[in-house]
This record gives sequence, structure tokens and C-alpha cells, in this order.
Amino acid sequence: MNATGTDTDTDTDKVLVLPATADRCPFDPPSAYQQAAARAAVTRTELWDGSSCWLVTGHQEVRAVLADQRFSAEGHRPGFPFLTPGRRQLAIENPAFIRMDDPGHARLRRMLTTEFLVKRVEQLRPEIQRIVDEALDRMIALGSPADLVTDFALPVPSLVICLLLGVPYEDHEYFQQLSRTVLDTAASEQQVATAQGELRSYLADLAARKRRTPGDDIVSRLAVRDDLTLKEAASSALLLLIAGHETTANMTALSTLALLRNPAQAARLRSGEAEARTAIEELLRYLSIVQIGLPRAATADIDLGGTLIREGEGVLCMLSTANRDEEVFPDAATLDLDRDARRHLAFGFGVHQCLGQPLARAELQIALRTLFQRLPELRLAVGTEELTYRTTMVVHGVDALPVAW
Repeated sequence: MNATGTDTDTDTDKVLVLPATADRCPFDPPSAYQQAAARAAVTRTELWDGSSCWLVTGHQEVRAVLADQRFSAEGHRPGFPFLTPGRRQLAIENPAFIRMDDPGHARLRRMLTTEFLVKRVEQLRPEIQRIVDEALDRMIALGSPADLVTDFALPVPSLVICLLLGVPYEDHEYFQQLSRTVLDTAASEQQVATAQGELRSYLADLAARKRRTPGDDIVSRLAVRDDLTLKEAASSALLLLIAGHETTANMTALSTLALLRNPAQAARLRSGEAEARTAIEELLRYLSIVQIGLPRAATADIDLGGTLIREGEGVLCMLSTANRDEEVFPDAATLDLDRDARRHLAFGFGVHQCLGQPLARAELQIALRTLFQRLPELRLAVGTEELTYRTTMVVHGVDALPVAW
């Protein structure tokens, strides 16, 4: 895609009001974003409060923004685009390191880097496999049909992240309910503030207990640091807790649905013809479950592919349309588990790219391969028209996935 546009702000430049909702195939970006991408890789859009920002839809342009630290991730910057009042509340009141620029961002992120190194995650694979097998054992014992979301897709990453963080799994229903509110773009400022306040208090109390009696877990290692306050430890733990189960759970369920609707592709994964690592990269590209865009604010005048982004203007980087850019991924709307999709941006790009991506990859590889191998007759138990989707959530997914075997 070649960006076109000007630095003017007229009504004709504002091509849509954000956020747009999904209105077509659940695997595709909302049509409004696709239409904007078809016009130009950088376009003017309007936000809920009447302010404007730039929508960045092309693969090359999204990479350029996310790699350029003149585009700030800090929510207090002039022009920073908030999709809803609730998103503003979350960013301003509880700024985790994803809403910081360096050096503050680098300081906090470095404290967690070793926890998610590929070598460390590889050592966890037997434990992840055990969790996956036990979840499937329980689901199979309860009998067909089952809801794949509640019986498999959600418990697996929740158990894994609780194990790593040192969060009691018996509290999972509590923090999952609050996490959904935090991630719901339809939630009010007060609802988001209340939910994040409860989660922050819960994790601060947990960190305080672990500072007194540390264990072999991430919250303990954060809590005992002399250079980290309990509030900072709780904020980092909050980010990991929400991201660690919501994203992988939704990817697992939506990937299962995509494979059930593409039986030839599912058969290739089941038989091993399609290598699991390659298949997961293509599913990450194809589904791009973070569909609302990554926000940034320009701290200088910047030329972005021929469009002038002025200092104090906001941009939203649309990972979903970037991952469907035909110049990078030919026949992008087709799921092809043999595709080399390694250039996808599902985990972001640059210094803020997802810290936990090695863990997410391992969980998805093990969960999906094991699911389709152990249940070769897996099928939908309802018509696709009966399925409902998480259209107001930051992380896209399916509400429930009734399956039989």
C-alpha cells in the first residue's frame, strides 16, 4: 500500500468514526477498517469525543510507527487517541509499562524479560502439555457436547499464567470477571475504574504477602525487589494477568472455529502435514484478535509514507489490516497453514511488542495440536449463525463455542 493524504483536517478526510464494530466474517477486520485501508494506508478518522486521529492500516506504515519512538505510547501526551472514556481511564489511572516510553518502559520491562525468554518457555512445555491434557481429560469425561471456551480455551492459559505469577487459581472466576470489564470498550469510565481498582488492590495485597513470604513465581520476584514499589509490582502483575489469559484464550477458541470451518487445513494440522509452529503464525496473522488498534501520539512532525503527521496528533495502528496487506501476504483473506507468515504484526512491533509472545506461541501450538489430534471428530454442535462474538472487547473472540465429537 502507498500512503496518500494531506496534513489538513476537513470533513472529507474523516472516513469513519471509531471504534468500528465487526459486521462481516468473524475472522476478518471490520469492513470499515478494510474500506479505509483500500483508500489509503494513512487516513483521517474521528473519535467518540469529536477529536480526530490518523488511522494507519498498511503493513509498512504500521511497522514504521511502532518502530519510531517519536510516536509516544504515553496516554498523557497531547493528541493521544483514546477509543472510549473507559480506555482513557485505564491508561491514565493505572499506567503499566506498555503506556510508558523509555527509559521508564525499559526499566520495568527488563525486570520481566528473563521470565519469558524462549529458553525459559521451552522448559515449560512439559508443564503446559500436562495442563492441556488434563483440561481435555476433564472435558471428555463430562461428555459431548461441551463449550470449548469455558471447558478448554479459558482454563488452559488461566492455569498457566496463575502458575507463573503465583496467583491462586481458585480466584480465577473473580479476576476473569474483572478483566472482562477492563477490556470491554462498552464499559463506562466508572465501571473500568472500579474493576481495575479491585484488581490492583487484589494484586497489591498478593505482592505484600509475597514480599513477606516469597515463593518461586513472578509476583514474588517483583515484590522482593528493592528498586520496585508494591504499586509498580501490582501494575506489572495486572498487565501480565489480563494479557496472559485473555489473549491466548480467545486465540485458542477463535482458531478452533477457523479450523473447523476450514476442515482441509484442520486435517493438515492434525496429521502433522502442517507444522504446528508455522500453522500458529498463520493463525495469528489471519485472526489478529487485537482489532481496535495500538494508539500512539506524535511528539514531532513526522512524514509517514507521504502523509505529514504533526506533533500532538494521534495515530491508531491497525494490526488486523496490516496483517491482511496484500503486498506482504498475497491472498491474505485465505487461511493457509503452510504460508510463511513470520512478518505478521499480531504481537505488535518495536520496543513495545508483546513480552509474552514466546509463551503464547507455545500454549497455542500445544493446545491446538493436542485438541485436534485427541478429538479427530471435533465439530460444531450448533450452526455458525447461532454463535455470538466479543465485538465490544479489546481482544476479539467468540462468546461460547459449543462443540461435539
